[in-house]
Amino acid sequence: MNTAQQIRIGTPDGGHLAAEHYRAEGHDLTGAHGRPCIVMAHGVGATRDCGLGGFAGVLASAGADVIAFDYRHFAESSGEPRQLVHLPRQIEDYQHAIGHARSLPGVDPDRIVVWGVSLSGGHVLRVAAEDHRIAAAISLTPAVDGTAAVWTMLRSHGLGHVVRLLRIGLADQVAALRRRPAVLAPIVGHPGEPAALCAPGAVRGMQRIAGPTWRNAVAARVLLQIGTYRPGAGAARLRCPVLMQIADGDQSAPPGAATTTATRARATVHHYPCDHFDVYPGAAHHDRVTQHQVAFLRRVLAPRAVVVP
Repeated sequence: MNTAQQIRIGTPDGGHLAAEHYRAEGHDLTGAHGRPCIVMAHGVGATRDCGLGGFAGVLASAGADVIAFDYRHFAESSGEPRQLVHLPRQIEDYQHAIGHARSLPGVDPDRIVVWGVSLSGGHVLRVAAEDHRIAAAISLTPAVDGTAAVWTMLRSHGLGHVVRLLRIGLADQVAALRRRPAVLAPIVGHPGEPAALCAPGAVRGMQRIAGPTWRNAVAARVLLQIGTYRPGAGAARLRCPVLMQIADGDQSAPPGAATTTATRARATVHHYPCDHFDVYPGAAHHDRVTQHQVAFLRRVLAPRAVVVP
């Protein structure tokens, strides 16, 4: 069993990202310039102890190093206020973690893979589109179009529910301007509750994977921003291979938007007959999802044969 090393990754503001480094088991993916490394983070308000270890362990067994990190403002990473989803800063945190991965002894700096799930499944598309050294991207049950997510919420829960969320978000934004404590909203809730994710089964799904550092709370100002966040819009600019894994019954990240983005990204696509949380460790589709990820990595990262004169 791969034991992860606890590490800290420095950030330019004097803070740090709490992270884990899983060393590759075996040399199946090792090339002339070293091992590949996968950089992964979680979705909205989740922490790396919410199931990421199950993915990281499988990928490390396949022959890749893995860095799993928590964004600033969450878990043991630095940043105030706590529980703040700062979308541009989360992109920066991926970039800091990638820089760290490229500096690791034995890692090939040109074979870095970005891995994301849910909200970070959208982040990785943007990160890879901006960094053409990225070797590949894996995007699992991705949230790629905030506008589509808002329309889904309107159809499912009605205008009154969306207005209620916007009011809470506005209250938090006003609190931030007045330098007062953040107004928090639940990350997951039951249908009709004022939460970022309130589809049927969201509470049960999140509780099944929740780790000890996770809190069911997020600074509500993100509810004002998520509708205009569309990381899939730049998918046509992607130059690296992309694996898009879509849950066709996803009630939290619209699968139609993910399918459209996958076409623009010229991605390898796998569909699963399940909901958003059914891909995590212990759930019915986790093994199939990780099998597809390993097969994708073996195809796009397989070391080229070295011909010796």
